Amino acid sequence: MTAPRRAKITAVGSYVPPKVVTNDDLAKIVDTSNEWILERTGIRERHVVEKGVAASDLAARAAEEALRVRGIDASEIDLIIVVTVTPDMFFPATACLVQNKIGAHKAWGFDLSAACSGFLYGVTVGTQFVVSGAHRKVLVVGADVMTSILNPEDRTTLVLFGDGAGAVLLEPAEEGEDVGILDFYHEVDGAGGESLYMPGGGSLNPSSHETVDRKMHFVHQKGPQVFKYAVRKMEELGRGMLERNNLTGEDIDTFISHQANLRIIDATAEKLGLDPGKVIKNIHKFGNTTAGTIPLAMCDAIAEGKLKKGDLVLFTAVGAGFTAGSVLARWAF
Repeated sequence: MTAPRRAKITAVGSYVPPKVVTNDDLAKIVDTSNEWILERTGIRERHVVEKGVAASDLAARAAEEALRVRGIDASEIDLIIVVTVTPDMFFPATACLVQNKIGAHKAWGFDLSAACSGFLYGVTVGTQFVVSGAHRKVLVVGADVMTSILNPEDRTTLVLFGDGAGAVLLEPAEEGEDVGILDFYHEVDGAGGESLYMPGGGSLNPSSHETVDRKMHFVHQKGPQVFKYAVRKMEELGRGMLERNNLTGEDIDTFISHQANLRIIDATAEKLGLDPGKVIKNIHKFGNTTAGTIPLAMCDAIAEGKLKKGDLVLFTAVGAGFTAGSVLARWAF
């Protein structure tokens, strides 16, 4: 019997805007301090776009870096999936803009919205196109300009987010090659929708003077509810992934979770019995870049020698929706 086709990640690229905003910078805008932010989140600084720079700009730069790493031209790409909650505009899809900017003229594409879980969802969707044999080169890009939807007067959200993007290339694993995406599990809990959302601008609350006056075009978050759900769900998904693959925390070589809060990452790793040295953490440099956090963490892990060919990698994420997901992979390069 022929073994099923498997998809593997063959390249990773990332991009963050050059402007850096530190905790001390934010303390000049809202009632906060470096110590307050660092203690509660683990964030020291974040990258912020200049006016006029959009999600498609960050996505294109990350995509181009992934293509450079792989050594291929954009014309070889079959499909582009852009994961974002801060698209340049409602339509056309940001994937269309990225396709044009990088010159991937043979590719089709679409956007996917699942907030902080979105990148893992995008990888899972892209994997299906490779596994089915429909495509050989799928580009998945997570990009968000979260600072475009933050209330400058709300310290609870202003301190958390930054701007950034990351991209991966998915291709078929060779026959007999023991690498690639091994398993995934995703779920949503729509009852948590109003715990983290942007209420204005859609068909329910179209843009108007009233929605602007009521600050409905900014992120609204119920912090304690989001934190409790994330801590519980990240452990549940990680443990479930390990158990159904007959693994323990000791079997994992690298743990890469969504970078939302250092306390959530550490609590999840401890409960799963993971070696602290195998846990990738870069939230201190970038803050929460939503769909960009996991590929940014991948790039740092590779640069630091903590992500190598053959490593067994566990990914987890929780986001607005609520959305949640986990992916297990054997690293290919």
